[in-house]
Amino acid sequence: MRLRATILAGCAALGALMGAAHAGERAATAEETWLAAHNAERAAFGTPPLRWNAALAAEARGWAERLARENVLRHSPRETRNGTGENLWMGSAGYYSPARMIAAFTEEKRYFRPGTFPHVSRTGNWADVGHYTQIVWADTREVGCASARGVHFDVLVCRYWPAGNVIGQRIAPGRVAANR
Repeated sequence: MRLRATILAGCAALGALMGAAHAGERAATAEETWLAAHNAERAAFGTPPLRWNAALAAEARGWAERLARENVLRHSPRETRNGTGENLWMGSAGYYSPARMIAAFTEEKRYFRPGTFPHVSRTGNWADVGHYTQIVWADTREVGCASARGVHFDVLVCRYWPAGNVIGQRIAPGRVAANR
């Protein structure tokens, strides 16, 4: 019993020291994590970084809250998005980190092949890479994301301006938007 108490006290002291060592550091917010994950993927692809757009994030929050409340996953009506693109994700409540949510989108790159949209998937179905291609789309300049928790699921909505995945446009690593 005495050994157990000593081990517990040692663990508590170690935990206190570790906490003190990191006391001056602040954890990244979900928004910072989402933006960093997008921009890391864009850098690897060769497209310029996105800027965070608070208005897009607010729109995303409204839609995410509705989806979480209704316990469904569906895109918002295109006519309500004002030229923005949209990525959606849903997973078990409280289980996924903000970085893991975006990783679910970026993992689609394994099916991506350069080409003219929608002929950009090794599977023959552009929907297998659509989240990924929206993230790395060269003409897209801004992003705003938000998540909401439902009874059983967390929902993530990311909005992009301007929208990517434009039929007839080429997407390939290193392609930089013409208007930059």
